[in-house]
Amino acid sequence: MKTKNTILVGLIAIFMTSCVSTSYYQVYKTSTSEKIKLKENSLDYEDQNCIISYNFWQDEGNIGFRFFNKTNQNIYLDLDDSFYILNGIANNYYKNRIFTNSQNSGVVVTQGATFGRSVSDTNFLNLLQTNLMSTSGSTGKVSSSATAVAYNEEKIICIPPQTAKIISEYNINQSLFRNCELLRYPTKKQIKAERFTKLTSPIIFSNIISYKIAQSETQNQIQNEFYVSEISNLPESEMYFLKYQENCGKKSALKLKYFVEPKPNKFYIRYNSQQSESKY
Repeated sequence: MKTKNTILVGLIAIFMTSCVSTSYYQVYKTSTSEKIKLKENSLDYEDQNCIISYNFWQDEGNIGFRFFNKTNQNIYLDLDDSFYILNGIANNYYKNRIFTNSQNSGVVVTQGATFGRSVSDTNFLNLLQTNLMSTSGSTGKVSSSATAVAYNEEKIICIPPQTAKIISEYNINQSLFRNCELLRYPTKKQIKAERFTKLTSPIIFSNIISYKIAQSETQNQIQNEFYVSEISNLPESEMYFLKYQENCGKKSALKLKYFVEPKPNKFYIRYNSQQSESKY
């Protein structure tokens, strides 16, 4: 009887341990000037020539932007004169890199009987292949080749009228903020937020974006600046909710995880409780 009780207690302990969240999220809320409007899915800056849109919601934050050309002429985005600024340190958007784009191709030749039904599927090269299913044996031979094209990074990006291009290069922040008032592994009841003004914020970041219109010699320069105004640590259970996905009115068989509040002016860093035993 004593052995059974010991086993029962052990199983309960294992079950309770499995329910404890080991993943946590440090969530950052940002603020900015009145010139940048917070919308449902983006932060938008607009002038007479363009709309620059941001959505930071990503692990470590995404400072990349969507540049929309409002005019009826080409706009030329000058990456050599555009920068990501983090706490006063400038990072170049143009790095004079060489990129390589490679592609594999393959041909499958099957020898054997040709009667029977045909079946189409992808082979191990991820190529669509049609095989003939028959009662007789067959042998196959695969030949493959690879091609690679190298190209230089563009210094000047042309954006045609009424179109947009996406520029993405940097994460906002990769290091956890530590504070003696901010518990590193809080329970739901222990969650609190540390708030900051622009003067006290630990993270101030901006994009400097330079562009010209058509053949104009005049260079326009925009600086979109943001700062972290709030930081909080949350257990994983407070970041997600479960919901059936619906497609054409039909629910999926399993519930999927969705973020509770994926705002475009917020981002997060995911971390694990095993990474440190420190309380803060």
